[in-house]
Amino acid sequence: MKINEDQIIKTAKLARLELSENESKEYSEQLNKIIEYVKKINELDTSDVKPAAHIMEVSNVFRDDVVRKSIDRKGIEQNAPSFVDGFFVVPKIIE
Repeated sequence: MKINEDQIIKTAKLARLELSENESKEYSEQLNKIIEYVKKINELDTSDVKPAAHIMEVSNVFRDDVVRKSIDRKGIEQNAPSFVDGFFVVPKIIE
């Protein structure tokens, strides 16, 4: 499968991109090199290779959900510029 300049120009037009003549020629050459490389990779025997979603082994790191003592409310109230009925009071930003 070869990609020619006409296909590049058509795709650029659909994407509303303006390409110069040199750019369309350059992109055509680059995409053809990529396709050739993919064809070369397809020649490899991958029958013993397991499919992977990620190149490195990924695992979630979980911690135990343990109840701990929280910060004392009085300490929070002392650090807050304005604290009323258990809530922080902040300036109104939306009318």
